[in-house]
Amino acid sequence: MAAVLACGPRAVLSHGAAAVHWGLLRPLDGPIDVTVPTHNGRQRRSGIRIHRCTTLGAPLRPYGTEKRPAPLVTVRDRIPVTTVPRTIADLPVTLAPYLVRRAIRQAEFLKLPVGIETDRTRSDLERYFLRLCRRHRLPQPEVNVLIDGMTVDFLWRDARLVVETDSYATHGGTVAFEDDRVRDLRLRRLGYAVHHFSELQLEGEPAAVAGDVAAGLRGTAAP
Repeated sequence: MAAVLACGPRAVLSHGAAAVHWGLLRPLDGPIDVTVPTHNGRQRRSGIRIHRCTTLGAPLRPYGTEKRPAPLVTVRDRIPVTTVPRTIADLPVTLAPYLVRRAIRQAEFLKLPVGIETDRTRSDLERYFLRLCRRHRLPQPEVNVLIDGMTVDFLWRDARLVVETDSYATHGGTVAFEDDRVRDLRLRRLGYAVHHFSELQLEGEPAAVAGDVAAGLRGTAAP
């Protein structure tokens, strides 16, 4: 709050600082981001990174009480802050892409309005697999959907094909290995074919992975 007050009566918390305030990211190192609706004033303040946007002039209302939500700014816990959609739109200016994706996924988990279309991926590995599908002109799958109470990474519903992308960080160890085998058995009993691809396969053998998926979509064995 002190950082916002230091920048004037119409200043709002924004960018990474707003994402932390909304609970989309953990606390970040570095200066606090504040946006002011003017091109005038001091360019720098100690510990504050000032952004300028003349369209942040809509009246502030407590979050969740407005009849028509302000498009850019609101108030949360008595602190003027950019709305979640505006915050997410601003994040690429100051943060790395993986932090932007993390904020989007957390907003979706909290059921907050994101305001932009997302690919529903939950990790960089899943995002890489989607790019592989596009690059090799495979039909785009559904992403992170439920089958009989189980969330699968990718699903081609008509072909009854499931793909799971496995990194050691999330699938290493005895318990994770056994859980995966249980899930695979349940899915096969429901009539789904399940293909697993590791990070090493996706990065080192993308053409082979694409060929295996294509064969699965045709209902044939890969050559």
